[in-house]
Amino acid sequence: MLTNCLNMKKKIKAPFLSPNIKDTSFDVIVVGGGPAGMMAAGRAAEGGARVLLLEKNEKLGKKLLITGGGRCNVMNGETDVHALTKKYGKKGAFLFSPLSQFGVRDTFSFLDVHGIQTIEEEGKRIFPKTERAETIWNMCLEYMKKGKVITCVRSRVTGFSHRNGRITGVQTASGNYTGDSYILATGGKSHPETGSTGEGFTWLSKIGHTIKDSAGALVPVAVSDSWIKKAQGTSFKEAKVALIANGEKVEEQTGKILFTHFGLSGPLILNMAASIGERLKYREKISLLIDLFPKMDLGTLDRHIEKIIRENQNKKWKNVFDSIVPPKLAQTLILSTKIDGEISVNAISRDARKAVGKLLKGLSANPTHLLGLDKAVISGGGVDLREVDFKTMQSKLFPNLFLVGDVLDFDRPTGGYSLQICWTTGYVAGTHAQLLSKSIVQ
Repeated sequence: MLTNCLNMKKKIKAPFLSPNIKDTSFDVIVVGGGPAGMMAAGRAAEGGARVLLLEKNEKLGKKLLITGGGRCNVMNGETDVHALTKKYGKKGAFLFSPLSQFGVRDTFSFLDVHGIQTIEEEGKRIFPKTERAETIWNMCLEYMKKGKVITCVRSRVTGFSHRNGRITGVQTASGNYTGDSYILATGGKSHPETGSTGEGFTWLSKIGHTIKDSAGALVPVAVSDSWIKKAQGTSFKEAKVALIANGEKVEEQTGKILFTHFGLSGPLILNMAASIGERLKYREKISLLIDLFPKMDLGTLDRHIEKIIRENQNKKWKNVFDSIVPPKLAQTLILSTKIDGEISVNAISRDARKAVGKLLKGLSANPTHLLGLDKAVISGGGVDLREVDFKTMQSKLFPNLFLVGDVLDFDRPTGGYSLQICWTTGYVAGTHAQLLSKSIVQ
């Protein structure tokens, strides 16, 4: 008997006990109720399959509700497939086939059909116009409701049973369920408090799949520099950071940066975290060079500083410096300018002023370690992509098992790229899982 189940014909806000649902056999069984799992379940049901979705949490989409700081960066608006796949590095080539079936334009259409208006921000980041992740969460639930998906929450899966190269059932603490097709959408290991604790990798490993190491891919960076920690809460919408390893610049990116009590965060740092972590892993001597004014060369920045000084001629340097950089950062950096804070700006020499510009375009930070998976936006690692048929999202080891979302070993930056993988792979898997179940019945 299924317990704690949500019959999607009813209200979608909370689960209820449904003792009348006694079936243990379905066309398609989806394990994991995140965005990829909900998309897969909805799509399979849309094709006419009887779908069961199993979720161990008390509600679906817990991680979806906290994405983008609760605003939900639902996708990236890059419609050029070649440009989009490049964002995933060399592994992006695996996405050409699924994106040809359900790409960025299809995702926009899907949102439009469900009445979701969007806004675009820097870097083609797409958010719901409501700026509430719950808008996307409700959309996913409504999609499944329309297809009459049966969702069983608080259902802890313990593994798969298999025979002769096929998955034959899903084992749970309360009973076993069988299906024609199975879709695994348990995610990675980031934010374990939302349920992403990596059990799916364990199950897949036991049945023969190769799992690449899972580590924090998009994660904040701790530093030893006290000036950064004292400026916690300060952010720059656009800064440039260069990663220096053994005296050479090995990477450089531009974007938003945030100073925190432990070090550095923000999209710019999250996107560089994997490179920083790799260098730290091999004990290389590294540092970060931070340019707070990347749009200005030294000459332009010097003229900008000179103008501010000229407009505040009768003030002390300590009261003017916070017109150049945010006050909290000014307080921590003023000693580094080597100008007495009590001195009148009229007395600042040309050389001292120029030195301020050099400082602000070359601040040094020293990373010590990456924060843990509990702080990661997404985790790296997952199923070896060579073991997946990306035309259908089928496992090459078990043709009635489909793998989607963060279970897959993709590298991706911030900006909606992770959720696009969820929507795309979920849709493709849902399509082919229900087709396979029909062919088995016939």
